[in-house]
Amino acid sequence: MIDFLIIGGGIAGLSAAANLSKHGSVRLLEAEEALGYHASGRSAALYEPNYGNAPVKALSRASGPDFIDGGYLSARGFLLLGTADDRELYEQDLQNLTCEEISVQEALGKVPILDEAKLIRAAYHEGAQDIDTDRLLQDYAKALRKQGGEVSTRSKVTAITRTAHGWDVTAGEERLRCKALVNATGPWADEIAKMAGLAPLGLQPYRRSMARIAAPGGHECANWPIFFGAGEAWYAKPDAGQLIVSPAEEDPIAPMDAWPEDMVLAEGLARYQEMVTEPVTRPTASWAGLRTFAPDRALVLGPDPAEPSFIWSAGQGGYGFQTGPAAGRLVAALASGECPELDPKIVAKLSPARFA
Repeated sequence: MIDFLIIGGGIAGLSAAANLSKHGSVRLLEAEEALGYHASGRSAALYEPNYGNAPVKALSRASGPDFIDGGYLSARGFLLLGTADDRELYEQDLQNLTCEEISVQEALGKVPILDEAKLIRAAYHEGAQDIDTDRLLQDYAKALRKQGGEVSTRSKVTAITRTAHGWDVTAGEERLRCKALVNATGPWADEIAKMAGLAPLGLQPYRRSMARIAAPGGHECANWPIFFGAGEAWYAKPDAGQLIVSPAEEDPIAPMDAWPEDMVLAEGLARYQEMVTEPVTRPTASWAGLRTFAPDRALVLGPDPAEPSFIWSAGQGGYGFQTGPAAGRLVAALASGECPELDPKIVAKLSPARFA
C-alpha cells in the first residue's frame, strides 16, 4: 500500500510529492503525457510577493528563500501604468502592490515604446522576478525520485473508493491502494472530490489567453519589466526575445484543455496598443490556460474536514509557482502530522475547513 498518492503533476502536485517523499512512499499520477502540461506549463512565471491577498502573500514570502537559494530567480521588475481614464484602479493597484511611483520619463526609460501622450502616472517594483519554472518542476521531480517516489504519466484517474484502510484508486489499467490521497488536479479538483464521495468546494476555473508578438519595432526587449494596465486590464512581458501580451481576462469556464478566443485576444491586444507607439504585429503564437480560484481567492491546502485522509492542494489561481515551495511544505506537514512553519492563523485561512 502506498502512503501518499498524489493526483496531478503540476507545481502543486510535484512540490507536495517531493516534500511528502521524506515521510513515506509516494506515487504521483498525471493524466497527460508530460508533467506541468496544463496551468503550470502556461504560466507567466513571475515572483511578485506583493501580489494576492494576505494568505497568498504569506505563502509567497515563505517561498522566497527557496527561490533564492535554488537560483530560480532572475531580474525582471514590475511596471504599473496609469492613464487619465483609470485613476481609481491605478490607486488601488498602487496600494495593493506596494509599488513606488516613478516619473513618466523614468517609465519610458524602462519601456521606450510607451506612449507619452497617454501615460500620466507610473509605479515600479524592482522585487518582481522571473521564475525558472521548467527547472523548478524538474528539480521537484528529481527530488521525488531520489527519495524513492514514483511518477506515472498518462494515468488518468477514473474511479476513487474509500476503504477501511485508505483509498482504492483506478488509473488507466491500474488499481492502486493508498493511505492518503492528495488532490492537486487544478481545474479538476472539485471533480476529483466528487469522485471520492466528498463535497466540492466551489472552485472555479477561469480562462486566461496570451499572444506572443515579435519584439516591437525591432527593440531589444529582453530587459524590459513586465508592464500592466491599471486594474490588470492587460499585461505584457518579455519572453524569448519577443513579447507576450495578455488581455488578462477571467472568463469562467469548465475544466478543459483551454484554447484562446480570437476576439478576446484581439480586445487585449487593442488595449495594449492604446498604450504603446509601435504597431501590433501578427502574433507568432497564442495559447490559453486556466487559473482556478476558491470563492475567497486564497489557496485550499490541507485535509478535508469530512475525511482527513483526503488532502486538498488546490485553488492556486494565478499564484501557483510563486507560492509553490511553501504550499508544498504546508501540504506535506498537514498530511504527515508535522507542525506547519506558517502562522496558525494563515494555515486556518488556507484550510478547506473554512468552507465547512
